[in-house]
Amino acid sequence: MLRPSARLQLALTIFVSVVVTGTAGYMLLAGMSFVDALYQTVTTLSTVGFRELKPFDTTEKLFTVLLILTGVGSALYTLTLIVQETLEGDIRSRFYLRRMQMQIEEMKDHYILCGFGRVGQEIARELCERGVDFVVIDQTAEAVERARAFNYRVIEGDASDDRTLNLAGLMRARCLLAASDSDAGNTYITLTAKSVNPACFIVARAALPHNEEKLRLAGADRVISLYSMGGRRMVLSALQPLAADFMDTLAAGRHGDLLLAEFEVNAQNGLAGKTCGALIEGATNATLLGIRHRSGTLEVGPRNDTVLHEGDIVIVLAEESDIADLSAPVV
Repeated sequence: MLRPSARLQLALTIFVSVVVTGTAGYMLLAGMSFVDALYQTVTTLSTVGFRELKPFDTTEKLFTVLLILTGVGSALYTLTLIVQETLEGDIRSRFYLRRMQMQIEEMKDHYILCGFGRVGQEIARELCERGVDFVVIDQTAEAVERARAFNYRVIEGDASDDRTLNLAGLMRARCLLAASDSDAGNTYITLTAKSVNPACFIVARAALPHNEEKLRLAGADRVISLYSMGGRRMVLSALQPLAADFMDTLAAGRHGDLLLAEFEVNAQNGLAGKTCGALIEGATNATLLGIRHRSGTLEVGPRNDTVLHEGDIVIVLAEESDIADLSAPVV
C-alpha cells in the first residue's frame, strides 16, 4: 500500500505523462505547432472540447479516443487525490493539535521552554534525555516545525502573552525557561510568567551581561549568561581539566546506578532537625554533596553534624531507591 503522498505523486506523474504524450502525438500525427497541440490536449482531457483545431482523419480520431480514455480518468483521479490530501491534511492537523492540547492539559509539574533556537534545542534535548515532561513555545513557523519533527509538545504563539502561557499549563508548571534569542523578549516573558504564576521557578537566558540585573528585577530566579558561563568553563578546562570533566559528569544527571538529585526539607518528609549524618545513615550508597540553605547560601560538602532546617534544599548523589527513601513523606 502506498502512502497518500506517494499515491498523489504517482498520479501527478501519470497525468503529466499523458499531457506530454498527447501534445507530442498531435504534433506528430496532425502536424500541429506545440501551442496548438498542447491546447488540443488540454481541452480534450478537461472534457471542455471547444472544437478541433483541424479536421481529424481516422488515425487522429483514434488517438483522440485513446487520449480521452486514458487521460480523463487520470485527470479525475489526480484531482480526487488532491482534494483528499487537502481535506485529510487539515483533519490530521486539527486532530494532532487537539490531541497535543489534551496531553498538555493533563501535564503537571512540567517545564515550559520558551524559544526553540540553538540554545532552546539543546535545552529540549537535555530535558528529553532526562525523561522530563516539557512544552515548547515559539512563534516562528520554522521553529515549530523543527520541534514537531522531534515529536516535542509545542505551541505556536508568543510566550510573552499570558494566553499562550496558560495554554502551556503555566499554573501547573514547575519551571519556565526563557531561552529566546532576545534579552528584551526574555524579560517580557519573565514579567508575564511571574504575573500569571508567582510561584513558578523561572530560569532566564541573558545574552548581554548588563541585562542580568534587569531579568532578576523582572522576577527571574536564575539568570544564565552564556558568555560568562562559557568563559568560566573555558578557564576551568584550561586550569583544572579533571575538575571540568567531573562537573560535566555531574551535570549529566545519571551515573551508572547513581543519580544526582535534589529535594526540599519540609514538614512532609520530616527531615527538619536531623543532622546530615543521620540523613544518609541508612542509605547504602549515598553522598551528600551540598545544601542550599533557606537563607540562600550554598554549603558544599556539609559536615555530618550540620542540622537541616525546613526550606533547605539537599543535593545528593545516590541510588534511586535511596533517594526515594530519603525524600519520602513521613507516614
